[in-house]
Amino acid sequence: MKPAEIQAVQAKLRTMLGSPKIIIRAAQTRNGPVELLAGAEVIGTVDRDDEDGEVAYHATITILAEDLT
Repeated sequence: MKPAEIQAVQAKLRTMLGSPKIIIRAAQTRNGPVELLAGAEVIGTVDRDDEDGEVAYHATITILAEDLT
């Protein structure tokens, strides 16, 4: 994802989730994941989908079972 896309998606997620602590961190390597953070904690990834001229962004949030207790 390009820096402008990251900023736009981050702003939208902050508004949707009501938290200024939502951060999207660019991939550290060329094909690495774009990370979704809540504060300093990585909570998932964001992917860009460009299919048939339609661009969409998918945020995946991971919750480990061990974190539920």
